[in-house]
Amino acid sequence: MTRARIRWNGAAVIRGTRTGAARGLRLGTEHVLQVARDRVPIEEGTLERSGTATVDEASLTGAVAFDTPYAVRQHEEMDLRHDTGRTAKFLELPMAEEADTVGEIIAAEMRRALR
Repeated sequence: MTRARIRWNGAAVIRGTRTGAARGLRLGTEHVLQVARDRVPIEEGTLERSGTATVDEASLTGAVAFDTPYAVRQHEEMDLRHDTGRTAKFLELPMAEEADTVGEIIAAEMRRALR
């Protein structure tokens, strides 16, 4: 009879998975930020430059934000005129449209962390 011992190193797997998830989440939020920046209404570029992507690794949550006094108005008011390719809902639409891509980015980083 031949026997082999299998050792489950769960703590290392969990750490690797969490590390990969955090890295993927960071890359995913940066991806959404870039897509949103490509659509943000632009006159002088201040709104576009105010965009940030942040990740809280403890809770594995990410956020993309634009921080100017007029960001909410530009985002919500559908009747404002914008240059071609620039639009209201410049953050909401990319968040929805890029959800699958962000999921793929996170999954790829988790796989990479487990190698």
